[in-house]
Amino acid sequence: MFRIFFIAILALASSAAAAVQPGIDVLAARDFAPLRGKRVGLVTNQTGLSASGTKTRVILKKHVNLVALYSPEHGIDGTVLAGKYVPTRKDSVTGLTVHSLYGPTRKPTAEMLKGVDILVYDMQDIGARCYTYISTMAKCMEACGENGIEFMVLDRPNPLGGERVEGPGIEEKWRSFVGQLPVPFIHGMTAGELAQMANSKGWAGKRCNLTVIPVQGWSRGMDWSATGLRWVQTSPNIPRASSVAYYAATGIFGSLEGCGCDVGIGTGSPFEIAGAAGRDGARFATHLGGCGISCSPYRRGEFAGARLSLSSSSRLNLAGINIHLFDALQQQTKGSIFARYRDADNLLWKIYGSTDLRTHIEKRTPPEKIIASWDGIVSRFRAARQPYLLYQ
Repeated sequence: MFRIFFIAILALASSAAAAVQPGIDVLAARDFAPLRGKRVGLVTNQTGLSASGTKTRVILKKHVNLVALYSPEHGIDGTVLAGKYVPTRKDSVTGLTVHSLYGPTRKPTAEMLKGVDILVYDMQDIGARCYTYISTMAKCMEACGENGIEFMVLDRPNPLGGERVEGPGIEEKWRSFVGQLPVPFIHGMTAGELAQMANSKGWAGKRCNLTVIPVQGWSRGMDWSATGLRWVQTSPNIPRASSVAYYAATGIFGSLEGCGCDVGIGTGSPFEIAGAAGRDGARFATHLGGCGISCSPYRRGEFAGARLSLSSSSRLNLAGINIHLFDALQQQTKGSIFARYRDADNLLWKIYGSTDLRTHIEKRTPPEKIIASWDGIVSRFRAARQPYLLYQ
């Protein structure tokens, strides 16, 4: 079961900065009533902040019995690089132990949850299936269900808005920590909405006692720029709110590891460029431009391709841009672009959700046809998610 605490809508503030209040502010307005008398654990990182910029862990340490912290990929401060081990350590801000959920285990163990009555989740997601913060949430829900511990989500806006649903689904055999939930690549839901859906459908194992504290003032048509909230770098390669749209557009393409692909990782513009070693950047950009994608040629060292120009409000299918990138690369490749793909972890298939992509690209299936093949998945998901939506 789940409980949702709605707060009466306050008078609208004149400034955009007061337009949206994340779950932690709504919880504070309730004087933390759902947490009173309970020993609280908190899953958080640098994005867990109030609208005024105060860390959620500082707020809870002051007002309730906060006893433990848990950190996801990239660590509690968001500085650890993608895929790198995150150690358990003491938090310099609160003095509490920060249990790593990206070290020896992805799921809190019974020992890590000892002495906790309710586990609270407060992190900013970016709206893409493979971004591991929602996978961490699902694993925490599973652990809470198994150990009889309550679970609470302090909700936050989806920076891509709540209307954009795009991309392929995921086959059961490819579900992993970069595809924990069976949703389209771009799902258009908040973490709280996803938690409700996952709990109801059993996607996170044994159901937990779930509470969602909703965002106040957010609606589905609002992307991040409309919230008035300050963006905090969610991970090393998502430095700006604008980075989210680029991640949606190039994140699948960039997982073609070992084939000389380039999406700008390690530069000041991660995910904003797309190309490969030894390619003709002008030809690459011209190909994409012919598909209606605004871009210009780029070159850096051995890499060349296109520098994209996108926004979260773009009418383009952002997930679909990945397919146009694969097609543009294939146009400049003798044989198959997948011929050198030897990733033992099968990262590309886990992120895309199937191996169908390789079949389509090698057969030169038009990108528009591949993108259109997602329509049934997207349509069914839109209908299935409807009972779990918290915002209009």
